[in-house]
Amino acid sequence: MDKLDLAKTYKSYYSAPTKPQIVEFDPIRYVSIQGQGDPDGTTFSNAVEALYTLSYSIKGIYKKEGKDFTVAKLEGLWWVDGDVSKALDVPREEWHWKLLIRMPDYVRTESFGEALAIAMDKKRELEVISSIHYETLHEGTCVQMLHVGPYATEPESLEQLEHYLAEHKYRITGLHHEIYLSDQRKVEPSRMKTILRYPIAAIEVVQV
Repeated sequence: MDKLDLAKTYKSYYSAPTKPQIVEFDPIRYVSIQGQGDPDGTTFSNAVEALYTLSYSIKGIYKKEGKDFTVAKLEGLWWVDGDVSKALDVPREEWHWKLLIRMPDYVRTESFGEALAIAMDKKRELEVISSIHYETLHEGTCVQMLHVGPYATEPESLEQLEHYLAEHKYRITGLHHEIYLSDQRKVEPSRMKTILRYPIAAIEVVQV
């Protein structure tokens, strides 16, 4: 049985250079869970565990159908209330996030419901599983780059993205999006790889 690896099938989605680049994406299906709080806190870790539990339940259903796949990398959308330019000044407990795991195109909505029941029965103590959704995200035109290093140094890469957007006359139209290519439990902080991405649109120049 061939196993679908989304990272190999959609290379432009799961890879990026260390300098800003423009990419284009079609609508994509994900399992997702939304919350608020410190990413080092229990609420966040429970959400991650719940999302993976559900993803492996979906994988199990399709493996029986002869459509096995590798569970994809964890992703996150991040935002704060108020002025987004001051996001890093906001206490981590006030950060909003939506965690995502991409699904193969063939995953059906009814299979999600079946997998949700399986996951909830498997880990009854993890009640947050019931909060997971199956949704479509269409970011369209995006700017992205690869950040190498600890999360604490991401502002350096974000500054590069901001300069690129200003130079090429683009504006950000959506949420800060991260794809976690490295497992922080196994990789030294200095070698961690994270794709940083923003949906964007061209700034309209008004002719006088």
